[in-house]
Amino acid sequence: MTLATIHPGHGRVVVRNDGFSNVFSNLSATYPLKLLSPQLPSGNVSIVYMMSYGGGLVGGDHVHLTIEVKDGARLAILSQGSTKVFKTRPGERLSAARTQIHPVTTQKLNVHVSTDSALFLLPDPVTCFRAAKYHQTQNFHLAQGASAVLLDWITSGRKSLGEEWVFSRYYSLNEVWVEGRRIARDATLLEERGASGGPITARSLAETLAPYSCYATVIIYGDLVRDTIRHLSAAYATLTVFKQHAPPPLLWSMSTICDRKGCIVRVAAKDTEDVKLWLGRALSDLEGVLGVDVYRRAFS
Repeated sequence: MTLATIHPGHGRVVVRNDGFSNVFSNLSATYPLKLLSPQLPSGNVSIVYMMSYGGGLVGGDHVHLTIEVKDGARLAILSQGSTKVFKTRPGERLSAARTQIHPVTTQKLNVHVSTDSALFLLPDPVTCFRAAKYHQTQNFHLAQGASAVLLDWITSGRKSLGEEWVFSRYYSLNEVWVEGRRIARDATLLEERGASGGPITARSLAETLAPYSCYATVIIYGDLVRDTIRHLSAAYATLTVFKQHAPPPLLWSMSTICDRKGCIVRVAAKDTEDVKLWLGRALSDLEGVLGVDVYRRAFS
């Protein structure tokens, strides 16, 4: 497949292990999607950085990425900085922005992971700017014996500019399938509510989500990451629930799936950096799976 045959915003990653190291049979993308894969000391683990041109995505951008991980390969999908979602391109005039036919930014990810292979989706969080609309769907199809760690998180926006939860709409759907059976479906919808017309004033999105400015969901599954699942389960079992006078700076919860072969972890914190530090500690067993270099790139 040549770049000329790929639709705008589409990309494809196909990686396999030939018994000695990982080999990419396809690594291609078109504007506004950009894919980069650096050389690593370990040949059995690969990184693909998923990025966009121009510093972020804008209303009307459509990204569709297909990934295949085969023959025992391990692939980490990272990003360089948060995925910024603008209503319009920075510097674009309002008159030009109003002519856009599709104001919603969409991103679709379809992943297939074969037996003994593993995918680690560990991007930086999505940051939606004022009035932006973002729609994301991610589907993961795992063969029996495959493993995956899937991180999906969002920040409140540009806090330094006084923007907290002031985007128009954010929707994210993650579905995980194993041998054709869906084992997890996680959907998040955040949007401002219109006036109800009743005597009670509707709470704004910022009021509803306060005091936290970062929310994360992690879906973990497979034999390769069973140590991570076991350690998280042990840590969660020690938590004590009691009434507090003020919200804690960070909250987290965990639920197991598929007879404890997997789990779903949710985290909320007042600061994005606190979530990142917590994830780095909670998923520290991945250092032995991915290698020190890849692990530090994901969580440093």
